[in-house]
Amino acid sequence: MNLGERITRVDSWLLDELCQPLADRLPERMPALEVGMSCQLGSLLFSAVSIIAVFVIGGMEDISNMMFNVLVWGLCVTFFIGLNRMRVLVQPGKPNPLRYMLVGVRLVSIPFTAYVLFQAYGAPAPYRLPMWFNALSNLVFVVGLYFISCQPRPPQRRAREDIWARTPLQEAGNS
Repeated sequence: MNLGERITRVDSWLLDELCQPLADRLPERMPALEVGMSCQLGSLLFSAVSIIAVFVIGGMEDISNMMFNVLVWGLCVTFFIGLNRMRVLVQPGKPNPLRYMLVGVRLVSIPFTAYVLFQAYGAPAPYRLPMWFNALSNLVFVVGLYFISCQPRPPQRRAREDIWARTPLQEAGNS
């Protein structure tokens, strides 16, 4: 087994053994896709707070760095909009196509999140808080990706009593 297969196996384990049981325990009115999309939106907000905090702390001295951060945030917004448009592909009781479409993003985002957590841990004092907001943003992003990739539960069937569906033979047999 080569490195790529091992990494894919770890991704499948995280998805099937860790996230899917959590998604199955969510209330019926809150599917995993909705939780994942909420995490993605939260990630965007934490990232925006991080960018604004660096801007306030550093001032307007490094405008090119700030423009780069805003452009990267714009790409994240574009990714969120694309995910939002693809949510119609996920239907209850059917396999989730986003599980396979987001494999590469999930695999890249985990080591990147680990790096950002390491970077936040060693950040200088004035930039420590913005870096932790950025790290939290990446962590919430990964959690959201995994919830979006979970299989949706099949719709619940409710047994309902229909008095008009009974036949006279059924009623006679019950008496």
